[in-house]
Amino acid sequence: MTKMKAVICTKYGKPNVLQLSEVMKTLPNDNEVLVKIHATAVTASDCVIRALKTPGGHQFPLKQLMRFAMRLFIGFTKPRNPILGLVFSGTIEETGKNIKTFNKGDEVFGFTGQSRGAYAEYKCVSNKEIKAGEIFLKPNNANHEEAVAIIYGGILAIHFMRNADIKNGQKVLIYGASGAIGTAAIQLAKHHGAIVTAVCSEENFKLVASLGSAIMLDYKKKDAVNQLEEYDFILDAVGKNKTSYLKVACKKSLTQNGKYVSVDDELLKIEMDYLSKLSALIKANRIQAVIDKKISFRKYCRCPQICG
Repeated sequence: MTKMKAVICTKYGKPNVLQLSEVMKTLPNDNEVLVKIHATAVTASDCVIRALKTPGGHQFPLKQLMRFAMRLFIGFTKPRNPILGLVFSGTIEETGKNIKTFNKGDEVFGFTGQSRGAYAEYKCVSNKEIKAGEIFLKPNNANHEEAVAIIYGGILAIHFMRNADIKNGQKVLIYGASGAIGTAAIQLAKHHGAIVTAVCSEENFKLVASLGSAIMLDYKKKDAVNQLEEYDFILDAVGKNKTSYLKVACKKSLTQNGKYVSVDDELLKIEMDYLSKLSALIKANRIQAVIDKKISFRKYCRCPQICG
């Protein structure tokens, strides 16, 4: 039997629980496609699962109850599927006889959802997952590394901004603007014609400005509150467990009908059109990838600072 390389999560814990291993190569059934993965990305959700972290803003005993629920759902001592990884970009290598949507050789990108498994050389995607919109043709104007770097932040930005109804000239503030979700949210807000204020550390001002932010505020500086305006929409892109003097002030800086949304407000449910919307934005050059580092599987397992 043929084998493939994969990064395995041997148990819950710090990044050193990840190991590069050889496992049996996954093979597609009649209702699956086999994707040869060319690129994946390390996401915040991968790190949450690996470390069994609970969402922020919860205290004991709720935190312990949530951790127990996560073990029930994911696995008690380690993930039932030890191959993590939520996002991928690659090529269709094989198709089951019942698959009509994709052909061998198609370049695709995807968000795996609960099945995970993108930290590997190959992954099977079922017809059910195809119909759910978890895989889509990769835009031709993005290579595999660029495409996979956009998926996580892009999907979450689309999800949490879906009801924002941003109009041309409105003011939008993104808290945590230099992360995966924040960088995508800046570009999405700019696409809708918003005047964007980005909150991040000063060393990332140049980055967020290049993506379309008009105003930059350093969350570490208390006097930044004096630059706050009234906003039609505020996105907390880092979650409730990370706060600052400026963040508290942001919550009081909405217009009368303004909306404040945190990524901790609800669980992500991928709608079937999210990837197609993201693909259209990439094709139109409305959203671009922000890549921090490029590394191999082997180096990933040896770099705790990358694993989070």
